[in-house]
Amino acid sequence: MTSRPLSCMLMLAGLMQFVSAAIADGPADNNVSTVRRIPKAGIDVPDEVASRLKEKLGELNTQIEVLRQPGSNDADLLLADVLVMERAVRSALEHQEFFAKPEFDHADKILDEGLRRAAAIAAGDDTPWTFPGQRMVRGYISKLDQTVQPYGLVLPDPKVLDSGEPLRCDIWFHGRGETLSELNFIWDRMHKNGEYTPANTIVLHPYGRYSNAFKFAGEIDVLEALEEVKKHYRIDEDRISVRGFSMGGAACWQFATHYSDRWFAANPGAGFAETPRFLETFQSETVNPTSWQRKLWNLYDCDRYALNLAQCPTVAYSGELDRQKQAADVMAQALAEHQIRLRHVIGAQMAHKIDDASKATIEAAMQSLAKRGRQSIQSQIHFETYTLKYNRMNWVAINGMREHWKRAHVDATLIVDKSKPRIAIEIQTSNTTDIELDFPAGTFSDALMVPDVEITIGETKISASGPTSDGALSVILARNAVGTWNASDGEATGSLRKRRDLQGPIDDALMGPFVFVRPTGQSPNEALTKWADSELDRAIEHWRRHFRGDARVVNDVDVTQELADSANLILWGDPASNSVIRQIATDLPISWTAEKITVGSKSFPASNHATILVYPNPMNPNRYVVLNSSFTFREYAYLNNARQVPMLPDWAIVNLDTPPSTVDPGKVVLADFFNEAWQLNK
Repeated sequence: MTSRPLSCMLMLAGLMQFVSAAIADGPADNNVSTVRRIPKAGIDVPDEVASRLKEKLGELNTQIEVLRQPGSNDADLLLADVLVMERAVRSALEHQEFFAKPEFDHADKILDEGLRRAAAIAAGDDTPWTFPGQRMVRGYISKLDQTVQPYGLVLPDPKVLDSGEPLRCDIWFHGRGETLSELNFIWDRMHKNGEYTPANTIVLHPYGRYSNAFKFAGEIDVLEALEEVKKHYRIDEDRISVRGFSMGGAACWQFATHYSDRWFAANPGAGFAETPRFLETFQSETVNPTSWQRKLWNLYDCDRYALNLAQCPTVAYSGELDRQKQAADVMAQALAEHQIRLRHVIGAQMAHKIDDASKATIEAAMQSLAKRGRQSIQSQIHFETYTLKYNRMNWVAINGMREHWKRAHVDATLIVDKSKPRIAIEIQTSNTTDIELDFPAGTFSDALMVPDVEITIGETKISASGPTSDGALSVILARNAVGTWNASDGEATGSLRKRRDLQGPIDDALMGPFVFVRPTGQSPNEALTKWADSELDRAIEHWRRHFRGDARVVNDVDVTQELADSANLILWGDPASNSVIRQIATDLPISWTAEKITVGSKSFPASNHATILVYPNPMNPNRYVVLNSSFTFREYAYLNNARQVPMLPDWAIVNLDTPPSTVDPGKVVLADFFNEAWQLNK
């Protein structure tokens, strides 16, 4: 008698989940020609509301200008906490991002909070901006575009904060929210504690620059917000964790596998862990990537980095009925290939939700792991990567690869025998050319009297200098042209090559400080001029819309060496219209003249083609230069976070006869990666 009702309940739960998912995404969002706008256009703001908010904004901006004056009390440290309130309301007004009537009242109260903060700073009051339950919203100035970005905190009891003891910090990644403007994020963080509030713990709620699964600029936002929290509070470096659910679960998988050595534990719930299988399963999408797109999945596909979780204890959660259980199932399979069994807590008969019983189980595990803490120096390292963007695991860094987007790995074992004394390091590796072994001061304080370190890498035995007088040890291992490994104490040097934060692809240039450089010259190519101007305007709009920033834009004639030293230059136009492109043109591997674009033995008429590329800036090879591209995924990818991956490699030639679409900037007729020396592949 009980089986039938239970069966019906399960079917109903599954149906409701399907309906909910279909509203958010699904087959209706698989048509590239009918892409809905994200975020949607907001509602109209009544004149009296707009007038009132603008008046308060004016008052707040007057106070901000006073605080900017030299000598203002604590202004440098606290001003971002005021600016974040002003920008949230101003952006909502300027860009039609009020999505429901209650948000008008929320904006009023957020501006009131900004005015309260400005007055407190002016009066020299250092009272923190806490709300009931020790909730707090703060801001910081991002290095990417110099815009203020918000983050939320849930703080423990003031007595705990004032004790001076370093505190545990949990980073909680929020779920997908297509109307999660800065205003709505701030309001939520002022009034909600979130899913978990462990005792004696600071919970950091990063904004992640909107709803991009904390990738690209969203990824940098998390790292910047964490560093900002460390400026204000004492954080125990060995007790920081990453946690999240739904889209936040996807972010948690990403941070757990790509930065495994930074956390004492990871707690991903639902979400997605990779692109192709998730889209085919959850989105019912037929995925047809180009050859370079398939390689670029290796940037964020977490199953490719599963081995790294050997360094990061992980407690996954899924609802038994949740289709997004697929993420943990994929990761369990990937981990099993490395003989690691995933701890997977499954909520009985739960759909897309965490049940109380599972919460209790998860919290018990996290508390136990927090008590143990992160192991800052591990004797065994198991590390895999596909790009130098993610090149470090504990005391091992891969500084050179034979070929990007193919698996590189290092298994390393540290052996310290104090009775002899003896230090030995055994390494097995693949697809690497340069490896750095870096142990901080104090690591070998009990084994200083070791003149040499015995290193075995593959079949090669190497003797390197032992620890220095502070107990530190640094060794550079480099493979020469014939494949032999050698060691040195100094930094690896050489000609231009791919290295961390200078390895591509195009999207990586917008994960560091950047400026858009507008052409002021006249190009005879009208098609190129129209296309480049349109793509620049789109880049400015979509950087704000999707990554919630205000792109810095300068004219080509105003580019200085100082700017080239401080930021990646995103150049628009061609050599005729943009003087900076003209200045560096002969230093680029792809030739672009008034007549043709030449790539190796192939050429294309310049009258209807354009060059897109990323390359070390000839004006400063420690920064990028990019031609004619912002981030490379477009509107179609906004509909599902798993689609938000790089769509172009290091360079591409675009036929302008085909107009830009929701997927491509035009017809991509040729594209590829540069090799490890930043030259064309032959």
